[in-house]
Order: sequence, then structure tokens, then C-alpha cells
Amino acid sequence: MASGDISGTIRVWDCVGEGTTKGEYSIISGRINDLAWDGDSQRIIAVGDGKEKFGHCITADSGNTVGEISGHSSQINSVSVRQQRPLRAATGSDDTSLAFFHGAPFKFNTSLRKHQRYIYGVAFSPDGTHLISVGADKKIWLYDGKTGEEKHQIGEDEHTGSIFAVSWAKDSKRFVTSSADQTVKIWDAESGKVVQSWRMGEEGKVSIQDHQVGVVWPAGRSDGLIISLNLAGDLTYLQEGKPGILRVVQGHQKNITSIATDTKAEGILKNITSLVSGREKASGLTLFTGDTSGRICAYDSTGDGEIIEGEAHKNYISGLSSSSGRIYSVGWDDTLRTIDASARTFTGTSTKTDGQPRGVATNATSTIIATHKGISILSQKDNSVVKHLPTSYSPTVIAANSTHIAVGGDDSAQHMYDSDLNEMKTIPHPSQVTALSFSPSSNHYLAVGFASGKILVYEPNNPEPVITRWSSHTGRVTSIDWDESGERAVSGSLDTNIFVWSVKKPGQRVSVGSAHKEGVNGVRWAGEGRVVSVGGDAAVKCWKVEGVE
Repeated sequence: MASGDISGTIRVWDCVGEGTTKGEYSIISGRINDLAWDGDSQRIIAVGDGKEKFGHCITADSGNTVGEISGHSSQINSVSVRQQRPLRAATGSDDTSLAFFHGAPFKFNTSLRKHQRYIYGVAFSPDGTHLISVGADKKIWLYDGKTGEEKHQIGEDEHTGSIFAVSWAKDSKRFVTSSADQTVKIWDAESGKVVQSWRMGEEGKVSIQDHQVGVVWPAGRSDGLIISLNLAGDLTYLQEGKPGILRVVQGHQKNITSIATDTKAEGILKNITSLVSGREKASGLTLFTGDTSGRICAYDSTGDGEIIEGEAHKNYISGLSSSSGRIYSVGWDDTLRTIDASARTFTGTSTKTDGQPRGVATNATSTIIATHKGISILSQKDNSVVKHLPTSYSPTVIAANSTHIAVGGDDSAQHMYDSDLNEMKTIPHPSQVTALSFSPSSNHYLAVGFASGKILVYEPNNPEPVITRWSSHTGRVTSIDWDESGERAVSGSLDTNIFVWSVKKPGQRVSVGSAHKEGVNGVRWAGEGRVVSVGGDAAVKCWKVEGVE
């Protein structure tokens, strides 16, 4: 398998085992828009928006050049390679031209200008007989797959918006297109007629997020499955011959900043990745995650994400916390919102906070919010403010249990309060407090993470730490969570690493490096021996923990 990124790099992956990288090659000095393998699985053509060139052809095992991709004056949006010999390749570009190549090595043969606007998609049929192109002019052109000669245009005026993608059925007799008109259409290649069509979104309502920008007809299946991608990043599963939508998979497209779990909602996480090795199914809970765009998702028994419906936050989610079947969220739109965990919808109206929220915590009856101005306790019955405490410092992180509230501030101190916000003590530290977590068991440990990467463990009524050896992180600790026994804790950091720690044996730990490329932003236990993490790469990952008591 191969993938391309915005830096112009492609990576070749081993699909067996843990998915290690077999090769990494710099192709162009800009974003990779598309790539294609040849029929021998030996060569890759990658195209995109480069400065010196818009595409390149290499060998997959060594990265050696095996052809030149030329003939365009603007970025290339799509590439396809004929899987039979003689090898052929085609590219579609913003310059409105389709370039045809002979290979291997691949060399420019001819340029075709049948489209009046950008070409977004090109595709050879699986049997190599046909080549098709689609574009922003809403037109579909068919060509000879061996010579590149144009045959005819089909489907005039069927699509009312730009056609963004095209994919063939494995019999080479039908193909599917996706468009900005919110539709996915199946076509008969010989007659040029639409044989089935789906429209996404509300009937009669224009929705930019429902523009269908990608589509694939998986070649290895015989059940007629089609998967379409919309502008919001949702995957829609369709099936030839069935009028409705089979399934919609939603998730995050932005940095995930917050995570919470709720065992009362119906759900289950699966596809657990071991910190040591192996995969297995997980036990029941529902996972909620929030990102920098204000989107909050829930994950169900299939592992699919589902966007929480209702009046959502407008931007950055700075905290999530669960209590009695509800999820409480705070965001940089200066509001507190409540989610019904089972229904997966926002409930009631939002509650304004007195400043920018830095975090939220809950106990059995109250919601505690830390803003840059102070700390507030709200009743979970109606979100009314029970008590507000202005602070001389600016709170940055908060945690609570039934008897204590812990707050970290920009003054590099750990502030301890009772459940009514009466100050108990302040513990100064050499580094800023960046993560706090109370254990759920009767021992009531408090884990304190710092910007330096160190973690200390306290008993809330003891000003001296009981554990000082958890110091393997090399960057800011962003999140800590305890398992149900209170004997193990998991931590995540901007250093991209996750550590699982033992109270019984403080020197014992297991870890996974580079868990999230842009840093780990949140970790939670998901049952016995299981951990869930989120990060700046917009990914949610589940891990199986072994080797720590």
C-alpha cells in the first residue's frame, strides 16, 4: 500500500503485521494529490502540486526513477495506470488537459483537451479497454485505453455540479461518479446512461458539506459495495441495486484535543492494538472525543464515529467529562454544553462561562469548570452556578472527585480545594502543572503531570508525593488516567509517547513510542488492560496493555 502527504512524500507500507514502512520517498515539493500502482505492483506514479514538477514515477522498492511525468502547466489532480501491457498512464490537471503516457519507463505521448475546466478524475477500466475522465465542467469523456484516442462524451447534463471522482466496476462495463451536486451515480459505459443514483443530505436542500468529493468501487468485492467521501470527511457506504444508504462513518478531520468515556451509554470499542503485540476485541463503553473545530464524536460497537447532533460548539473543545450518562463539554466559544450519552445529542441550551474554559471536571452532583478567570461549580440539574471563585492565578487544568478539587495554574503551583471550593493547600512546583487525575478507588491517589514531562503521585491530604519515579516523558504531559483498581495509570505527552505505570512497582512501565505523530492529547482506560488515546493526527487509537502490574 502507498500513501502521499502534503509535504510531497510518499510512503510504501507493509500490509502484513503492524503496518511498518517499507520505503519513504520525496517526490515533489508540494502536496501529493493522487498516486497509482502499475499492474506488476513494482512502480508508483505520484502527482500533485509541486514547484519544479507536478509528478514523478518511481520503483516501489528503491525509489529509483522509471519515467518522467510532464505535459502539464498546472497541478495534476488525478493519475491512473493501465494494468495490462503495453503499459499506459493518464493524468488530469487544472490546466484542463489530459496527458497520455507510454511505458515503462513512462514517457509523454500526447495531450488531449476535451474538458473546458479542471480535470478532477481519470481512470482506466480494469480490463484496460477504456479510459475515462471527469471534471469541473460536469462532463464525462471516454477514450481508448490503449491508444488514448477519444471516443465520445456521455451523460450530458446528468450531473449539475463539478464531477470530482470516478471509479470502475471490476467487470469494466459500469462505473460510478461523485459530484458537487451531492449525488453518486452508476453508469452503463456502453449506453452512457445512468442506471442508479443516490443523493446525500436533506431533500431539496443544498449542503456544501454533502458535496461528494471522492468515490471508490472496491475491486475485491462482489456485493456491489460503493464508498463515497463527502467534503466533511464522512464515508457513505452504498450498494448497487439498493436505494438507501447502508452506513455512514464519521470522524475527526482536525486535531483531537479531548477525550471522555461513559460506561452507561450503549457501546463497545474494538480493534485493540497491543502495546506488546496482537489484536482483539474490547469490552463495553462509549468513547467521546472533541477537536479543534468544535466537533464531538461518539464511537459505537462497530468502531465507527458518529457526530453528536444538535447545537455544537463553534470551535476548540478544551474539555470533556462524564457523569451519570451525560457528557459535559466546554469550548473556546465560552460555553458549557451537555450531551445525552445514549441518544448522542446535545441537550437543552448552552451555558455561558465567565471566561475562556481551560477544562471541566465532574463528580456525582456537580460540574466544575476552570476558566482563565477562576473556578465555578455548577449544579448538574440545571447547570446553574452554585459557587464561583475568582483566582489570583490563571487556571490551566482541573480534576475532581467526591471530596477534592485539584487545579493547576500558570503560577506553576498545584492548588487543592475541598468539594465546596474552600482552599486546603497550595503546593509550589518547579514546572507548570499540565495534567491532573484522581484515582477512582478508595486510595484516592492524585497524579500530577508537568510541562517538564515528570509525573508525581500524591495522596490528597499529604503534601509530600508518594511516588516520584514516573519521569520517562521528554515533553509536556497532556493527559493522565487511572484504571479501576487505582494501581495503574496511563499518561500521554507531546513527546508522542504513551506510558503505563505501576503503583506497586514504580520503576516498572510499558510504553509505545510515536503513538500519535503530532503528540498525544488524551488517554483513557477502556476496561481491564485496555487504553484509548487521541492526538494531533486526528486519530483515535486503542491499545492492549501487557507487562505491567
